[in-house]
Amino acid sequence: MQIQRKHTMYHSTILDADPDTVWATVRDAMQILDIVSPGDLDIHRDVTWTEGGSVETVPARYDFKLTLNGRLVQQEIAARDEINKTQSYRAIAPTSGVASYEATIRVHAITNDPARSFFDWSRTLEIADDADLNVVAAIIDVMEKQTDAVRDHFAKTAQ
Repeated sequence: MQIQRKHTMYHSTILDADPDTVWATVRDAMQILDIVSPGDLDIHRDVTWTEGGSVETVPARYDFKLTLNGRLVQQEIAARDEINKTQSYRAIAPTSGVASYEATIRVHAITNDPARSFFDWSRTLEIADDADLNVVAAIIDVMEKQTDAVRDHFAKTAQ
């Protein structure tokens, strides 16, 4: 994959859970990081709220370390809309070749199937000029699989 200096991603899926159940989970950075980093995708460690952040606070800072290189990632929940079930977050410090990072997750109702949800995740990464492109490629590769991890999480809980 050729890495562009500004890399955008959009992924969506249908989840086997109602919007309120999905939102209660994915609005919590600690829970979604746990979901997207299971078993063979184990990319995060030492995940914690910092500087008074919490699931109920916006903005809310949280940090974690990447297992692939041990680098600290500092992010914050930047905005949340409880009614429209939308949350945006961003990196607050560059790391691992990513100069900036912004993302938004959304949960939508499916009108004719209220027991399921439409989930989408959009992201924009700006890659530093001096980035180790192998590390950046590994990060992007993991991100490509994370929406599927969310889908699989809710498929397991629906059974």
